[in-house]
Amino acid sequence: MQRFLTAAVLLPLALAVVFLLPPAPFLICVLVAVEWAVWEYVRMGRRWAPQAPLASLLLLVPIAVAILAPEAWGLGRHAGGGEPLLMAGVVLAVGLPTLVLLGRTPIHEGLPALGILAFGLPYFVVPTLSVFRLWLLDVSALILLLAIVWTGDTAAYYFGKRWGRHRLAPTVSPRKSWEGSTAGLLGAIVVAALWSSWQLGVVEPAILGVAAITSVAAQMGDLVESMIKRAAHVKDSGGVLPGHGGVLDRIDALLFAAPVLWLGLRFVGLAEALP
Repeated sequence: MQRFLTAAVLLPLALAVVFLLPPAPFLICVLVAVEWAVWEYVRMGRRWAPQAPLASLLLLVPIAVAILAPEAWGLGRHAGGGEPLLMAGVVLAVGLPTLVLLGRTPIHEGLPALGILAFGLPYFVVPTLSVFRLWLLDVSALILLLAIVWTGDTAAYYFGKRWGRHRLAPTVSPRKSWEGSTAGLLGAIVVAALWSSWQLGVVEPAILGVAAITSVAAQMGDLVESMIKRAAHVKDSGGVLPGHGGVLDRIDALLFAAPVLWLGLRFVGLAEALP
């Protein structure tokens, strides 16, 4: 019951953010949710590097997003040319190691801290930017992302619970099955077909292919977060959402699915075809 009540509160709020806000407030709202997930990630990471400056991710993620999304602040899409990407590379290659060093990280925590920070920055920044780009492209593109992830997750859960026999990744997530995964994939393709008919007036095969790849990415995102939690010996990333766990537990699939859908739409040329 808690799961349904939480969803009943969050869904209207999410739709209001998607449909009613202008660019900057929309991106800020997305960042608020992502920042909570970053905090949960940092908390789990402290198992391996308790004295390292992992909390710096809470500052680095919004700074990186702000630099790489100039259009949110009315600066134009290509403001700064390629400099934002170069700056991101410098932060990863030079800034993070320097931060770990100057943060007086114990020697035995140095390498784990570098891994946690170097993975964590793109892990949260790239999906945030991808969600924003999809929203700028067309609200319907973001709706497609949410439909693929939510439908796939729901289909995988209920079908797998009823008919799942073959474990998908028993050491990472024992309850997930190949049968559930297949149902999630098919569910994503069905909603993509409906979306394509609605937006393009025809069921475009390329959309179905992109949706299938996005669904697989979403499932991988779920499994990667499960791997992190299992390594950290925690059941949920947090407890802020009754019946759902933490924020990271709710957006783990989106973190992988959003960049894949964005790239997929661009690659097959369908981004320009949207109304």
